[in-house]
Amino acid sequence: MPQNVSIPNSASVKLVSKVKDYFQLIKFTLSFMVVFSTVVSFLIGYKPQVYSNKILAVLLLFAAGMLITGAANAINQVLEKNSDALMKRTAKRPVASGRMSENEAIAFAIIAGAGGVILMWVFFNFQSAMVSLFSLFLYGFIYTPLKKVNSISVLVGAIPGALPCLIGWVAATDEFSPGGWILFAIQFLWQFPHFWAIAWLAHKDYTTAGFKLLPADKGPTRFTAVQSIVYSTLMLPVGFLPFYSGMAGLTSMWILLCCNLWMVLMSVLLLIKMDAKSARRVMFSSYFYLMIVLLALFANRT
Repeated sequence: MPQNVSIPNSASVKLVSKVKDYFQLIKFTLSFMVVFSTVVSFLIGYKPQVYSNKILAVLLLFAAGMLITGAANAINQVLEKNSDALMKRTAKRPVASGRMSENEAIAFAIIAGAGGVILMWVFFNFQSAMVSLFSLFLYGFIYTPLKKVNSISVLVGAIPGALPCLIGWVAATDEFSPGGWILFAIQFLWQFPHFWAIAWLAHKDYTTAGFKLLPADKGPTRFTAVQSIVYSTLMLPVGFLPFYSGMAGLTSMWILLCCNLWMVLMSVLLLIKMDAKSARRVMFSSYFYLMIVLLALFANRT
């Protein structure tokens, strides 16, 4: 007997393809990680007397964060269109591959960026909206072009990379209090071993595209591994600040200490072995580090 075969029409196929392109344009996984930091930082500083409906506030913050971060990533892909086309890991991105025009990506960035900042201003506060706008500008128009000039771009990029924590805290508390700056410091220092591990693994691709992201001009060297150890070690004293500032309890302090010591250990192993496997360990450890640390501070807040 003949069976009915469902053949998708061209319109639905195009729609699915377009949705996939926009997911790539905003770098969904990266954007989700960024917004995760914002939302958890908001929950750490959350005050019921300021926001009676916590769930609604979290949903609005998530939406605003995804719009702003997506806009920054869209700007990044427009400015790095030619560079992305040279690298295996980025050649299939929508703008680099030509599936999406620069004008379409720019229009999305303007609409999404403006929409996200307005959401922050209307539903949260002016301060968090302005920090969000500053972060968007710094990432899109300063860090992105600087990547081809000097490795100091990593230091510059670590600022908008850590601002989501401050944005979440300010959105919750309506003030630039110590708790927000402590969260900012944790995520700021975390980015160095995290990003240098990624740059170590993708060095050939980055070099082909003209990016200068490792601290040593000669590529993955012992100097890079030493720098990773330095910044991982700096994370140790910062990890005590949430407890001694009264922001979180004793349990979270011990969790942060263990996580920070683990990052130091992974960085030391990178220096000893100097191989891609060790760099990959640093990279994956850093992913788990941030998630565990932020959730520990939320669960054990005082």
